[in-house]
Amino acid sequence: MLSPEIIKKIKKIHIRSRRQVDTMMAGQYKSVFRGTGMEFEEVREYTPGDEVKNIDWKVSARMGRPFIKLYKEEREVVVMLLVDMSASGNFGTASRMKRETAAEIASILAFNAIRNNDKVGVILFTDRVEKYIPPKKGSAHIWRVIKEVFTFKPEHAGTDIEDAIQFLGRVSRKKTVSFVVSDFLAEGYEKKMKVASKRHELIAVLLSDPHDFILPGKGLVLAQDFETGDSVIMDASDRRTRENYGRLKQNEYRLSLETIRKTGVDCIELDTRASVADVLIKYFRYRERLVR
Repeated sequence: MLSPEIIKKIKKIHIRSRRQVDTMMAGQYKSVFRGTGMEFEEVREYTPGDEVKNIDWKVSARMGRPFIKLYKEEREVVVMLLVDMSASGNFGTASRMKRETAAEIASILAFNAIRNNDKVGVILFTDRVEKYIPPKKGSAHIWRVIKEVFTFKPEHAGTDIEDAIQFLGRVSRKKTVSFVVSDFLAEGYEKKMKVASKRHELIAVLLSDPHDFILPGKGLVLAQDFETGDSVIMDASDRRTRENYGRLKQNEYRLSLETIRKTGVDCIELDTRASVADVLIKYFRYRERLVR
């Protein structure tokens, strides 16, 4: 059973995400993520200016005058959300934890997909894939997506993005639009992501928190890695220690960003202070300019 506090948070994400999609993102998602091809719709009589290549010669011969084939876009898209559920997602010092930020991202993307009659599937992973929700449509499915991302209790703490991407390849033979939502505190995923991007449209969402880069408190601080459990005691009162810690964490972030960019996929940077809707709208507008 979910606690009243958790249910309240899930409902808040659900309502806010639906409102943002209705008022702020109308049409943007559809114009950015198009269908996988064209399908035949009907024939009509040729008029000057129509493409000669679209003439249906069999129908034209039978009718004694030229007719052309009309096509429409195969609109349905499968959106896959690969969400990192490793222990580092339980960290957050702003208005929410990384896990809650990931839930809101999943919610907004799911609402956009469902509003455009697309399917949404979810892969929840740590150092292995822990749960797979096959792509479906419908508002009830959105509620399940939000609830699972927000409340899922993983069995493992580490991160293996490569394994999650390999799993995507096994369960999704056709092209998908796939968002990998993670703080990317992992290694070895570059090659698999680059290969997968040739079949799927991959978009990385790089999560961070402002205090990822700041040594907290004063005096002696016990810093523990959420995923490995390793810990070290540092003197937060020492300026050099604080500077070295900040430099190390900034370098880790830049390395993750550079690795993602080497794969050739888009990267959305998002920290826990930011408005998820605003960041996604900015990305959609950027993509709109590219497809015009």
